Amino acid sequence: MAVSELLLIRHGESEGNVAAAEAHASGAHQIDVPARDPDVDLSERGREQAAAAGTALAAMAEATLPQVVVTSPYVRARETARLACAEAGLDLPTRVDERLRDRELGVLDRLTFAGVEARFPEEAERRRWQGKFYHRPAGGESWADVVLRLRSWLADLDRELPAGRLLVVSHDIVIALLRYVCEGLDEAEVLELARSTPVHNASLSRLVRQADGGWTVASYDEVSHLDDHGAEITEHRGERHVGS
Repeated sequence: MAVSELLLIRHGESEGNVAAAEAHASGAHQIDVPARDPDVDLSERGREQAAAAGTALAAMAEATLPQVVVTSPYVRARETARLACAEAGLDLPTRVDERLRDRELGVLDRLTFAGVEARFPEEAERRRWQGKFYHRPAGGESWADVVLRLRSWLADLDRELPAGRLLVVSHDIVIALLRYVCEGLDEAEVLELARSTPVHNASLSRLVRQADGGWTVASYDEVSHLDDHGAEITEHRGERHVGS
């Protein structure tokens, strides 16, 4: 049986999201994150959001429930998946795939907009010239680099995960770029999508596969379950450096 649906959840609010918001608000150059990016955990609010995502799963009809969980290896994504499935009463086989990890920022990691301008002005200017989609910071990835690993992951789905419906827990940029790949968007379209519809923490999106193998978007960035269950809605644009 081929993979027929991707139910995409962005991780709940993380301690890194909170630290980044505080650093930007104060004008600091560096973000005081508590751990390296793969190890940053959920905030208390993020745990509440993950549980609310689980209540949304629990309300789904049995015929539409996911059959397998695939998650980014980062702690905030794995913990979101665990809490959501526990809340929904789902005991599903779970796979971790490093291709679903967040974008790597290289020398710009842990820096605010002001920090990048102060410490790496040439990098900031190069990014303005090349644009957000193609700029690759030293030691990091461009959006186009993330697209390459997502194309690889999608190509392997039917061989590695022969299940109908997948629950995928990942990061905001990954979810937006999955739409780029699955819908055949261009650079301008995905940049506008990221600008106009940032992916909220613990939001739900759904991609459905068509008979011809293409994908359509059934829903995107749904957050009503958060409001319904008293979990605060947070945006936290995930990339933590200049202009993202």
